[in-house]
Amino acid sequence: MLLGVLAVACGGADAAARNSDGSSGTAPGSIAAGTGFDGAAAMGWVRKQVEFGPRVPGTAAHRATGDWLVAELRLRADTVIVQEWVHTTVDGKKLPMRNILARFRVTESKRVLYAAHWDSRPTADKSGRALAAQGVPGANDGGSGVAILLGVADALKRSAPPTGVDLLFVDGEDWGSFDLNTDVLIGSRYFAEHLPEVGYAPLFGVLWDMVGDANPVFEQEYNSVQAAPEVVQLVWTTAQRLGHSAVFTNRAGGAITDDHVPMIEKGLRVIDVIDLDFPWHHTVEDTPDKVSQRTLQIVGDVALAVIRGLGN
Repeated sequence: MLLGVLAVACGGADAAARNSDGSSGTAPGSIAAGTGFDGAAAMGWVRKQVEFGPRVPGTAAHRATGDWLVAELRLRADTVIVQEWVHTTVDGKKLPMRNILARFRVTESKRVLYAAHWDSRPTADKSGRALAAQGVPGANDGGSGVAILLGVADALKRSAPPTGVDLLFVDGEDWGSFDLNTDVLIGSRYFAEHLPEVGYAPLFGVLWDMVGDANPVFEQEYNSVQAAPEVVQLVWTTAQRLGHSAVFTNRAGGAITDDHVPMIEKGLRVIDVIDLDFPWHHTVEDTPDKVSQRTLQIVGDVALAVIRGLGN
């Protein structure tokens, strides 16, 4: 059934918009025809997140950002579920955690899951010893994915989706050590073990992470291709129909440890859209000036076109 639904969606995805010069794609900062995504608003949400300060679990900035997200989503979604718990790190630190799930068309059994992490890394370990103790601003790493989800929520508030949609903001992705696989992906692991309802099985899911670079190239991440190749095909084909084949390339990418992995392990068909080729990753220079409104527009258009295409 899933393959059939996705095949229809691929065939019915929004056609690429044409600019006055005959080129494909949408003008930066515009609300794309047929999707409703506002790239300028998304860029504003990136800046807003960074203004709070590094969204490090256990800090006032983290708490304020979470409160802001919940309030913004309650203005848009049909319902908002907040998962709160305390995570104990390997060194015994207690971290207050919060996943936020914004739901549209809650009673619809056919659903799509979009995810992003909203925390930022506590140490700028790639900035050198003098700056390592500072938290990462997380404009692209965290902030861009959140902005995409907020833009999707905004558009779905104005025009309801053809199917159920869940927007998941996970906490604690970036706390610990990816080398040791300790105290990372905290929120996605919690969500995988505490799904919103018995038998929760979305048609597919997409994780949007580090999607704001000015020169993005999204390769087809290895774990995604292995777990859900038809979902990769759906997203990339939709992007290419919108005129973004240079951004969503068919090139195979490596395996990335990210928030989709715990969900895949739980049996959910979730893929990762990510561009790790970002020079300011895990540094104090991951600031809004490194994020492109044009890129946010492209990614947001694709995210919404995938959803809208399910109604064709």
